[in-house]
Amino acid sequence: MSNRDINIAYIWMISLTAACGGLLFGYDWVVIGGAKPFYEVYFEVDDPSVSGFVMGSALIGCILGAMVAGVLSDRYGRKYPLLLAALLFIASALGTALANSLEAFIAYRILGGVGIGLASTISPMYIAEISPAESRGKLVSVNQLTIVLGILAAQIINLSIAEPVPAEATAAHILQSWNGQEGWRYMFAAELVPAALFFVLMCFVPESPRWLCKVKKQGKAFSVLQKMGSERYVSKTLKEIVSSFSADDSHVKFSDVNSKSVRPLLVVGVVLAAFQQWCGINVIFNYAQEVFASAGFDINDTLKYIVATGLVNLIFTLIALPLVDRIGRRTLMIIGAAGLALVYTLMALAYSFEILGIPVLILVLSGIAIYATTLAPVTWVLLAEIFPNRVRGIALSVCTFTLWLASFLLTFTFPLLNHYLGASGSFLIYAVICGLGFTFIYIRLPETKSLSLEEVERMLNPAGAQNKGFSKGMLGSN
Repeated sequence: MSNRDINIAYIWMISLTAACGGLLFGYDWVVIGGAKPFYEVYFEVDDPSVSGFVMGSALIGCILGAMVAGVLSDRYGRKYPLLLAALLFIASALGTALANSLEAFIAYRILGGVGIGLASTISPMYIAEISPAESRGKLVSVNQLTIVLGILAAQIINLSIAEPVPAEATAAHILQSWNGQEGWRYMFAAELVPAALFFVLMCFVPESPRWLCKVKKQGKAFSVLQKMGSERYVSKTLKEIVSSFSADDSHVKFSDVNSKSVRPLLVVGVVLAAFQQWCGINVIFNYAQEVFASAGFDINDTLKYIVATGLVNLIFTLIALPLVDRIGRRTLMIIGAAGLALVYTLMALAYSFEILGIPVLILVLSGIAIYATTLAPVTWVLLAEIFPNRVRGIALSVCTFTLWLASFLLTFTFPLLNHYLGASGSFLIYAVICGLGFTFIYIRLPETKSLSLEEVERMLNPAGAQNKGFSKGMLGSN
């Protein structure tokens, strides 16, 4: 299919709108890191386990959102659950900004987490379903780009709002300061603007043509596809989509993802989802204060270096966009796992031999650069494309549920690991995990670049895998 057959400008426009869910995901996910030194003093949080729970509370909502995302997206389509996510982001931003008790603060963080769970599942799925095969990797990676932009926006806003903290400031001084009383509230309230914009823009986005075909609304699917390309593109795409469904595919159950044909793919998806979190990078984003403090930096330096991590994250995510379709998913995942294993080993040695300061900062930025170019965008691309059309909603929901459960465990356990093992021992554990991830990816992950979703489905069908050159071992056992 030539580029002249595709209205790529329109596809980019609706993809960027759906990817605003990623922007809010990134902002909501990271804003708490910059506010942490101040709200913890305000709410008198001084126990490591309580600190870990508060930091991870949004992840409880993420897990809940991911659990229902598959059902909602299969029953009501991709568009309306994303509108619901926007409303939840609005409520969470307002609620956390106004909270006067730790219990209320946690409750609104959980509510925002439900929005993240919905958006993180459905935004990449929607983009994958509207994208042409040759640019699907790039377009789905745009969702990761907006996540990164949301992360950077949160970091810059936190730095802009927070007043400088004297090096000798005690908890009592911070509590009485503007930061401790009001500043952290504005950090959360700033999310209201992009959340409201996301809701308005989503009202003008069409439904996924693949979901419309799934629920036997081929006429509406045809109308949506007409906006995306030429008559030849519409005819070919609609024929492929319709042929991928059977008569009863509009009634999909959770048990369908455990079928003989889907189970091997689900194993791959679940492991990749968990590995994207347990590769350890989100520890740096969520616990930047502890990571940089252990390297010898004060609060003011930490806030500046947090912005540096966001800029590196953005630059290397932009570098990743063309690479996903050019180099391929599998190669980038292998490079990412191996690179992070090396970086974490060096970080463990640096902390162990007390080679702190700038060397640790360089290693942190190197790890973020590797992650942003490989595991961060590619995992979402793979999860959005490896499952058959008929079960994509539920299967992706299971994988996203796993991702957020893994993220919760990561966030909750790091203060404990850091307390008992120190930074050196903690990063050594993440190095071992990355080594195991490298082994799994090398053995089990197939390549899916340049294929339509329907072609990916045919390739990954165990009965046809041998004809496409992929071993049963690469796809997983039955």
